[in-house]
Amino acid sequence: QVQLVDSGGGLVQAGGSLILACAASGRTFRSYHMGWFRQAPGKEREFVAAITWNGGSTYYTDSVKGRFTISRDNAKDTVYLQMSSLKSEDTAVYYCAADDTLSAFSRLRADYWGQGTQVTVSS
Repeated sequence: QVQLVDSGGGLVQAGGSLILACAASGRTFRSYHMGWFRQAPGKEREFVAAITWNGGSTYYTDSVKGRFTISRDNAKDTVYLQMSSLKSEDTAVYYCAADDTLSAFSRLRADYWGQGTQVTVSS
């Protein structure tokens, strides 16, 4: 079992920045690929970003490329999502996720999920 706790959400003006964090506990964090997903009101959950177990590769959905950065600190069992140049369309609940198979994220699946943290961008 892996427990994931998301934090860092809040209210920010358009153009501003936030850093989300996801702290993991339980089984070996560094064994898992990590991802961030989001779900806006009335919309389906969507993939945002992913990072491989060793941090060697990162992946982003097109709408956040150049604005968001995913990173991880395996010594702290934490994954981060740095968000800048935020737009109103980034408003959503953000969830971190863990899976030992990277391709799971493309199917919007994961073995473990955080509880979510709300990000609201005001225009």
